[in-house]
Amino acid sequence: MRILPGLIDPHVHFRTPGQTHKEDFITGTKAAIAGGFTFVIDMPNNKSPIINYKLLVEKKKIAAKQILCDVGFHFGSLGDNLDEFEKVQGKVLGLKLYLNQTTGGFIIDKKNLEKIFKAWPYGKPILVHAEEDVIDLVISVCQKTKKKTHICHVSSREELEKIIKAKGKGLSITCGVTPHHLFLTEKDVRKLKSFGMMKPPVYDGFKKFVWKNLKHIDCIESDHAPYTVEEKESENFPFGVPNLETTLGLLLTAHSGGLISIKDIVRLCHDGPAKIFGIKQDARIEVDESEEWIVKGNDLQTKCKWSPYEGWKLKGKVKKVYIRNKLVFDNGKFLVKPSFARVLSS
Repeated sequence: MRILPGLIDPHVHFRTPGQTHKEDFITGTKAAIAGGFTFVIDMPNNKSPIINYKLLVEKKKIAAKQILCDVGFHFGSLGDNLDEFEKVQGKVLGLKLYLNQTTGGFIIDKKNLEKIFKAWPYGKPILVHAEEDVIDLVISVCQKTKKKTHICHVSSREELEKIIKAKGKGLSITCGVTPHHLFLTEKDVRKLKSFGMMKPPVYDGFKKFVWKNLKHIDCIESDHAPYTVEEKESENFPFGVPNLETTLGLLLTAHSGGLISIKDIVRLCHDGPAKIFGIKQDARIEVDESEEWIVKGNDLQTKCKWSPYEGWKLKGKVKKVYIRNKLVFDNGKFLVKPSFARVLSS
C-alpha cells in the first residue's frame, strides 16, 4: 500500500446550480474521493455563470450542505463585471476566462482581455481557455500586465512550445493538461463517437509531444465535464467527458509501465496545483498499486454513469482517503455524510 497526499483537481464542472441532472456536489465530490481527490475547484460556467458576488455566495451555500471533500471556486467574467472583482477577493481561487468555444457560450470578446487582466486585483491566477489561435494574445497580455496566468488544458504542440518559451523569458505563466489529452488517441475518439468529443479535441501528435515534455506541465486537471447518456447521444451533443474517478488509475497504470514516476504524479496532482492556487490541506490517500480493475460506467459515483475509458483495465486503486485525519472513504464505502467537508479559498 502506498500513501500519497490527497490529490487536488483545479478544474471540475459540478453543474450546480442549474444543471443537477448531470452532476451535483454530492455525486461530484463522491467521484472525487473515489478517485483520490480531496480538494477540487469548480468552474464558473454554470447555467447562470458565476459573475457576481450574489451568485457566488448562493453557490457556496449549496456546496456547504452537500460536499464530502473540500471544494473551492473560480470566478467568471465577460468584461462587464469588473466592479465585482474587489467583492470576491479572498472568496475564490482564480478568475476563469474563455477565449474559445465552450459549454454555454461563455466567451469573452478578445478586445476585453487586457482590460480584464488589468482589473483583476487578486493575487490568485487568471485561468484562460486559450487554444492555438489566441495563445499569442494571452502570452502578450500576461507579459504586459505581469498577472499570474494559467493556461488550461493545453492541447497542441504549438501551444505548449509557446508556453515553454514564455516561461523561459520569466513570465508568470503555468499550464495544465487533461487525462484525455494524455491517454486517448484519435482512434479512440472515432470509436467513442460523441462520447469522445471534448473541447479542446485530442491530437495524436500532441500526445507524443506532451509525454516527452511533461516536465513543462505544471498540473493535471481533469476538466471533469459530465453529461447524461441521453445528451451525448443527441443530434446536437455537448462536448466534455467525466474524468475524476479514472485520472489516478490511468496515471498509476502508466507508472506500472514505466511512463511516469510517482514523484511526477505527486508533482502534477498535488504539489503543482497547491502552489499555483495557494492551497493548503491536510489529507492523504492510500492506494494499492497492484490492484487491477475494469472501468465500468455503472460502477462510478459520477451521476452521468459513463466513461470514455469504458472497458479499460487499469492498475492501481484508491483504498482509503483521510481528510483532516478523518477516514472518509474505506474500500469503496463513504464514511462521512454530505456537509462534512469545507468550502475553502486558500
